[in-house]
Amino acid sequence: MQDIYNRAKNTIWILLDILVAVAIIAVAVSVPAIKSWADSMISIRTVNVSAEGKATVEPDIATISFSVVSEGSNPEKLETDNNEKMTKAIDKVKKEGIEAKDIKTTQYQLSPRYEYNETTRKTYISGYTLTQSVQVKIRDLKKVATILGGLPGVGINQIGQVEFSVEDPDKYLDNARNEAFAKAHAKAQAMAKATGVELGDVVNFSEYRGGYPGPIYYGEAMGKGGDVQTSYTAPSIEPGSQEITVNVNITYEVED
Repeated sequence: MQDIYNRAKNTIWILLDILVAVAIIAVAVSVPAIKSWADSMISIRTVNVSAEGKATVEPDIATISFSVVSEGSNPEKLETDNNEKMTKAIDKVKKEGIEAKDIKTTQYQLSPRYEYNETTRKTYISGYTLTQSVQVKIRDLKKVATILGGLPGVGINQIGQVEFSVEDPDKYLDNARNEAFAKAHAKAQAMAKATGVELGDVVNFSEYRGGYPGPIYYGEAMGKGGDVQTSYTAPSIEPGSQEITVNVNITYEVED
């Protein structure tokens, strides 16, 4: 009987030791968490500033598209005539220094034309329309007007709008962003000096792009019809420019 009592007593003490150890570990783990929570509840003094940066974007690429659109009853003859005209046009473009990598066929479509016969009350193919289109990138903007002016003379009877764009727009965004951040930092320093505090670390920042360099379209397309070799005069091309903006918002911690 005494042995049973002693074993029970020892078991109770062991359980108590385990409970004490668990309690100590729990306290040790929870103290840093409680301290972290308490620290987070302390309000951090901050100053928030915003600024805008700008950059002027000047296009460095012009993209033009042109087509040969032919109609006739013999599709084979249409293809032969179209190919001859387009080959001459591409050769003329290449003579202006345009590389093959910047010349791309965008459309080659042969479509039947249907008409309705009142007598038989049936539709029939009265002919065909062949459209062959090419897109060209011009990296020397001084050559845009010359190239456009020469295309009708080799049989091109449809010229699309001229699209001006920027090959590397990110460098302009970087310039605008750098200006915005510099202005924001200078503003924050001035505010800190005026209030007798020191700027600390950046705790938050964001940016908003007020504009992104996109294509600039010039003029209207020249459609088929009439004597294109004499009716079309190459325009005086002005690529113009765009202004992009980047707005930033920065939050600094302030210290005494």
